Amino acid sequence: MLVACNPFAPGLDDSSDNTTKLLSDQKMPDGIFQNLKYAYTLRDTSIYGQLLNGNFTFVYHDYDRGVDVTWGRDEEMRTTYGLFQNAQRLDILWNDIVSSSVDSTNTKEMVKRGFNLTVTFNPSDIVYVDGYVNLTLGRMQAQDPWMILRWDDESNF
Repeated sequence: MLVACNPFAPGLDDSSDNTTKLLSDQKMPDGIFQNLKYAYTLRDTSIYGQLLNGNFTFVYHDYDRGVDVTWGRDEEMRTTYGLFQNAQRLDILWNDIVSSSVDSTNTKEMVKRGFNLTVTFNPSDIVYVDGYVNLTLGRMQAQDPWMILRWDDESNF
């Protein structure tokens, strides 16, 4: 009986997806930040995509051209996919919340929070991004999970 048992090749885990066990509940805004950390750490666009509302908007300032650049959810997913594929490692650290305000219906919240992002493309190519993110979170009803409606990037990148 022991001849057929290989301790170096354990059986497959038939339980539900371990990634979903890892994800935080997005009924509180902190769940968004935890799940963003998981998406970046695991470089997983399926997790990342679940955080973005269908009408998502990303905004950053292009310092070379002196203009704000805006794009929607599709371009954000393509851009993030490229980052996740090209980086060997992504480490994001969420710092203190600078400001937070929620509307009277508890269906829209704006959160400004500091972050440090380390992007390791290879051991000799490491980029450090620091700054703030202004997220506008939304949900249809107060009991629904939060999703990101708008991401305003205020970083040094």
